[in-house]
Amino acid sequence: MAFSYKELIKRRKSVRTFDGAGLKEEHLAELKRHLGEIICPFDANITFRILDANESGLSSPVIVGADTYLAAKVERNGQYELALGYSFEEACLYAESMGIGTVMLAASLSRQTFEKAMDVKENEVMPVASPIGYPAAKRSIRESLMRKGLKADERIAFESLFFDETFDRGLAREKAGDFAEPLEMMRLAPSAGNKQPWRAVVCGRTIHFYENRTMKVSSLGDIQKVDVGIGLAHFDLAMKENGLSGRFAFKDPGLKTPDHVQYVVSFERD
Repeated sequence: MAFSYKELIKRRKSVRTFDGAGLKEEHLAELKRHLGEIICPFDANITFRILDANESGLSSPVIVGADTYLAAKVERNGQYELALGYSFEEACLYAESMGIGTVMLAASLSRQTFEKAMDVKENEVMPVASPIGYPAAKRSIRESLMRKGLKADERIAFESLFFDETFDRGLAREKAGDFAEPLEMMRLAPSAGNKQPWRAVVCGRTIHFYENRTMKVSSLGDIQKVDVGIGLAHFDLAMKENGLSGRFAFKDPGLKTPDHVQYVVSFERD
């Protein structure tokens, strides 16, 4: 690996204003190659496609200067939202390594035309898509206002997202041991409306991950679970980069949870 996922996570910002230049052929080819090599710890049948906005009539009211999109559809089976979020974010981080800007869009895109271009079947869903291109030198006024409204550069405090043995005790970063940096990478992850729905309870060498659901589940599935998948990608990629092994497992510990907080998955350290 010629780059650090942790450094990509730290520097990456969602991009909605692009320079209008098409992707270089070598970058497009490299991204297509990588999409076929993404390894996700959650089973799901995901199909990625790179779409030409002009050919397919695609649009988004919040995007300026991009005519190429990355989209993915997934079969509605098992933990498909986690798998989609994990895989799509890994693709976005890889794009960042080549200087390609991305932003995951769910509501603010011409959904019917995207779903037609992706040939979404009855048992499939296309939760998100992203423009791909080179960031403009300056953000549009609309994007600047959106980022300000979303407080896009702000994150919830570490000890308010992650907990020690129980949800009654916040976890101080200095007490998180080897999990500290991977959890910090999770804290930095993007999410719909910057809601940051991931929560985690550290119990020795096991972490139990939860979703703080504040948005309704729609026909697209649970978008906030997709967000948790994004956060889990950050966590898992950082663990691997730090040489720390383990595996995800679905073993609900039955902890008492706050309202709207639901168990998602656990990670067991080797």
